[in-house]
Amino acid sequence: MRSESDRDPKINRRDFLSSAALPVAVALAPSALSAQAGSGAKPAAPSRIRIGIIGAGDIVGTVHIPGLRRMPGVEIVAVANRSLESSRRAADEFGIPRAYADWQQLLAADGIDAVLIGTWPYMHRTVTVAALDSGRHVLCQARMANNAAEAHAMLAASQRHPNLVCMLVPSSSGYSIDRALQQLIADRVVGEVLSVDVQRLQRGFANFGGELDWRHNAEYSGYNVLNVGAIYESMMRWLGPGNHVMARTRVHIPTRRDERGVARPATIPDHVDVTYELANGAPVHMTFSETTGLSRGNDTWIFGTEGTIHIDNANQIFVGRRGDRELRVHPNPPEGQFRHRVEEEFINAIRGLEPVSQNTFEIGVRYMEFTEAIYRSAASRRAVALPLSL
Repeated sequence: MRSESDRDPKINRRDFLSSAALPVAVALAPSALSAQAGSGAKPAAPSRIRIGIIGAGDIVGTVHIPGLRRMPGVEIVAVANRSLESSRRAADEFGIPRAYADWQQLLAADGIDAVLIGTWPYMHRTVTVAALDSGRHVLCQARMANNAAEAHAMLAASQRHPNLVCMLVPSSSGYSIDRALQQLIADRVVGEVLSVDVQRLQRGFANFGGELDWRHNAEYSGYNVLNVGAIYESMMRWLGPGNHVMARTRVHIPTRRDERGVARPATIPDHVDVTYELANGAPVHMTFSETTGLSRGNDTWIFGTEGTIHIDNANQIFVGRRGDRELRVHPNPPEGQFRHRVEEEFINAIRGLEPVSQNTFEIGVRYMEFTEAIYRSAASRRAVALPLSL
């Protein structure tokens, strides 16, 4: 996710920051609904929902704005980026009537029912808590927060406002295979899971002296590293949450160039090896890297007592059962696949038509705890238990 802040390197990002003065976990999502689900309170069903956008970057502009505008009765009425100038550019580009100099002005304005937060992770907690306290529903981009403590603060804020809908944008990496995998595992095609091996590898060679974008900058990305949180989010849907995290991390590219071309230290790892255990004790081994030139790319293997599942780099599913001599392609027709419906689910939840199920704040807390556990384990060279002790 690139935010508006990627577009204009001349703006001082620090000024913007300072302005903020299961067995299968398909069951996890419905059972861990946003905090408002347990209160018995149902949100009203307004025919008109007015959205304010905080951080109108690439994904917001290409995915979320069109998705919201496909929903009847939804109006995007305001936008705030890092300056009034950039807000006005976004307002002109997307046809949004009101532009504000900062997010505080937007939240202080009338006539806004919900906010979409498209900033980098370092702003998510601050803006989310303020938006909820101002009485707005919240849809927040992925990478929930900088760290687990911030994620818990967001969850606590949602629990203080059970009448407001809170939702995170889910990882799209598993959209095409989620339902098929959940069904295969629920049907015990592999029997009991014995072990899992996951690789998420970029195929390019290490780019020494490359760009220090927000994903490599701990100030703006916190403990988020590569696509660890997104893949663990998918793994929870397929196999449930884990425990006993043991990790080794490496920074193969020690310096990167900032927007001014100045070489700066890169502290976020670009290579991660992590193991953890599922509820039944089965080990999971995951490797993430952006320095693996000419690798096979993405690969997932699920080994069980009665069968094996393999997902290749093209997200094709292969299945083999005891007695088979080779894996075979598993049918996964497009009409049966999960589709992107983030904006639809968010608006329907506000209207009381369905609960948030795809990505709740509770799920976000779990993947942020997993991400932080990797850092703690790598630093201590010891296993870290989940849930984290904060």
